[in-house]
Formats: sequence, structure tokens, C-alpha cells
Amino acid sequence: MKIVVQPQKQGGENLWQVRLDQHCVSFRSEEEARQFVATLEARLRAPHRLPERTEQRRAS
Repeated sequence: MKIVVQPQKQGGENLWQVRLDQHCVSFRSEEEARQFVATLEARLRAPHRLPERTEQRRAS
């Protein structure tokens, strides 16, 4: 996933935009935008346990 933080003018306001591939999220400050990215990246790097086969069968 490509993540880009960039300034954005919208309706006369100076906002910061985080682009996640084709999805954009706007923030009021660069600090808020960068905190969002840091949280997102930490969650992406976190270990994720795959469900066991028996759990998958019960969910179906």
C-alpha cells in the first residue's frame, strides 16, 4: 500500500491529506495526519493470527 502525506487546499482551508492508494483522508494539521499514518503502519506491522481450520468451518 502506498501512503502519501501532502498539503491540500480545500474551500480556502489548508488541510493535510493522507492518500492510501486511491483513498484519501483529510486532517486539520500535519501532526494529525502523521499520527494517523503512524498508527496505521503500526497496525499493519502487528502480528496477525490466522484462524485455524476448525474456526473457519464454524464461521461458514
